[in-house]
Amino acid sequence: MTASSRNSTAFVAPMVVTALIAFALAGVAHAGGQAAFTWTVDDPDLEWGPCPEFMPEGCGLAVLQGDAADHNSDVFFQLPGNSTAPHHWHTSAERMVLITGELKVDYDGQDPVVMRPGTYAYGPAQLPHVAICQSDEPCTLFIAFEEPVDAVAVED
Repeated sequence: MTASSRNSTAFVAPMVVTALIAFALAGVAHAGGQAAFTWTVDDPDLEWGPCPEFMPEGCGLAVLQGDAADHNSDVFFQLPGNSTAPHHWHTSAERMVLITGELKVDYDGQDPVVMRPGTYAYGPAQLPHVAICQSDEPCTLFIAFEEPVDAVAVED
């Protein structure tokens, strides 16, 4: 696979949800320092915070590394089963891997893409999209953000 084919529509899948969450995640940021560490989605010590108000009830975000209000943070984003993250965009590009569920992502101007566990996707900055968790179980994404974590609702 060439670098140019990796950037094709099929690989420019989801950018999913978060929010200028400094407000919601100020107390959720993990102080990882320089030590190595790991997290799992069901880790009892993982602190989940709320998503922006325009996201569905039960949506959650957990900061794994870094500070959501600063550059270069990693998060788990969880969308309840059979729910939709409405039309929105992010200031930052996102690098994602789906951990659980089945997630359909529809970027403006591109064909929809369905992610399954283990799928990697890159979402460009400021490209509006919708994400639909198509499974009964929650859809959980690992997302690496380059800029502060945000999600801006698009008024349709």
